[in-house]
Amino acid sequence: MTQDVLMQWIIVLPLLAIPGILLFHKKPNLREAATLIVGALLLIAVIAFYQGFDAGEAPYVHWWELMPGLDIAFRAEPLGVLFSLVAGSLWLVTSIYAIGYMRGHGEANQTRFYCCFAIAISGVMGLAFADNLFTLFVFYEVLTLSTYPLVTHAGTDKARHGGRVYLSILLSTSILFFLFAIIGTWSETGTLAFTAGGVFDDTTSKTVLSVLLVLFIFGIGKAAVMPFHRWLPAAMVAPTPVSALLHAVAVVKAGVFTILKVCVYIFGIDLLADLAVTDWLLYLATAGVLLASLVAMRQDNLKKRLAYSTVGQLGYITIGALLATQAGVLGGALHIVAHAFGKITLFFCAGAIMVAAHKTEISDMRGLGKSMPITMIAFFIGSMSIIGLPPAAGMWSKWYLFMGTLEADQLAVMIILMISSLLNIAYLLPIPLRAFFDGERSVVTIQRDQIKEAPWPSLLALSMTAIMTMVFFFWPQVFYGLAESLASVAGGTNG
Repeated sequence: MTQDVLMQWIIVLPLLAIPGILLFHKKPNLREAATLIVGALLLIAVIAFYQGFDAGEAPYVHWWELMPGLDIAFRAEPLGVLFSLVAGSLWLVTSIYAIGYMRGHGEANQTRFYCCFAIAISGVMGLAFADNLFTLFVFYEVLTLSTYPLVTHAGTDKARHGGRVYLSILLSTSILFFLFAIIGTWSETGTLAFTAGGVFDDTTSKTVLSVLLVLFIFGIGKAAVMPFHRWLPAAMVAPTPVSALLHAVAVVKAGVFTILKVCVYIFGIDLLADLAVTDWLLYLATAGVLLASLVAMRQDNLKKRLAYSTVGQLGYITIGALLATQAGVLGGALHIVAHAFGKITLFFCAGAIMVAAHKTEISDMRGLGKSMPITMIAFFIGSMSIIGLPPAAGMWSKWYLFMGTLEADQLAVMIILMISSLLNIAYLLPIPLRAFFDGERSVVTIQRDQIKEAPWPSLLALSMTAIMTMVFFFWPQVFYGLAESLASVAGGTNG
């Protein structure tokens, strides 16, 4: 199979799970087997595609032209391949987790859940390989609309309210800012194609460029740049597999992926470095990292604490793009990977605790490690990755982000990122430590004999992602190679 055919299969393959899911909606084992089989095939396909790309093949596929200059087309480049590997890996793992969670928690509407999940992953793959801003925008909106039923899955008033906040913020930022930025780019350049070094020339005024950059940064609402971040905590009413999808596999990663892609392929880091507004946006993103970390510390609900943690961690990737340096781009791309595997582990653990122990508040989890040791060990490993401690993958991404701040002579930004990492320690590590060493003060000790680990599919999934966060510390070569290629493109070299 040629690379261009394989790339198209990667985009449509998740949709092929839907007929099987619908056909076997009354036979859960067969319904979920359809999801797992297609998920495994997708993983095989993205790995095979990466191998071809690594060998020097970079296919281009044109589907159709809506009107002159507005094409649905796809092209492989390092960041898109990196994103497809992350999403392809984690869809299968999240599907395994969802089987244990959805059954263990007795969730209704599971057929709809798996169908919407498949559409969302197809949207992610289309977005990852988008050759131009128009194609990216189409799949960006497909992702928004396909995840709305997942956010409102419970059907309660609280879920519907969370869904309204989710949809209103993401659609309004897309239409009012992102779409206008795309139109402005087309008006100035006559092209929407992602181009190494950017699409603007010296004839475009810096005022216009500054306005467009602001529109892009705030219009890409999925990146949760403050003050357009409220949708993310609001969406925590969704089941935990959906939270994992939002925070690790698809939605927020689509946001920061898009910011990185726009900064590298639409503006170019040399042009970004010349714009005064870039520094202001950089400082805004840095302030958002600090504020999100402070808010996370105050949350007793575990999923809300993790949600605000995600807002802060996304800021790291936005900062990497706005530093306008090769090290910053490299660190931002690596943080997409490190945060994905670390944060999905934490959300998997939160869901396992809720299903097995019926605990959602951190203050109720003292001593839980004696009943759920595998879950809490996995939580500890995921926490180390988010903090940036070895031997977890987050260390590499934060290292290069810090190098990027030095390269850009942004000492204040580096100091804030270090403070944020200390706050990460303060709001994450006490959770597993108290679970293992503070049992005497807990109500859980009374119930310890009744509490066991979550169903085995969930336990298997969270163990896999925890292990992978450490594997990527010792063997980061695949993702590092792709991130380094992206940084080389950003720096205008061939290496």
